[in-house]
Amino acid sequence: MAEIKDPENTILMELKGGTVTIELLPKVAPLHVERMKELARAGEYDNVAFHRVIDGFMAQTGDVANGDMEDGFDIRAAGTGGSSLPDLKAEFSKVPHARGSIGAARSASPNSANSQFFINFSENSFLNGQYTVYGQVIEGMKLVDEINRGEPPAEPDRMISVKVAADV
Repeated sequence: MAEIKDPENTILMELKGGTVTIELLPKVAPLHVERMKELARAGEYDNVAFHRVIDGFMAQTGDVANGDMEDGFDIRAAGTGGSSLPDLKAEFSKVPHARGSIGAARSASPNSANSQFFINFSENSFLNGQYTVYGQVIEGMKLVDEINRGEPPAEPDRMISVKVAADV
């Protein structure tokens, strides 16, 4: 089991095969870290699908408006929405988009990130300085590697639950 240094800034994401532990980076991207914790604590990420999963690139999820697999789920709509909260200002840094890093998904506008995020399968240096990095998988990357691929996947995997470690 991963050593959790800061439970308030650690996310426990339950996938079908087990738990992915994510260390958040509040000194790097405080607005994005706070948003993820707020949505996790509200249960907004629970049962949300991975709607865009590209082999060798990343797995994207977090569309809390359209990605819930409980209520009339339509994978074609997933990826087009966010939360009811306002969009976030970009928090670009020198932290690289390395394997297992968590990046804020957004539209063409740098300041349009909201609830969606992606987990990098590999080093994606072409994203550096263009997308906010606000976390790093510290345990469970093998589970991320097993997420069903597709844009959208024919049978999407989902985040069963997402919790702040301090609350568990």
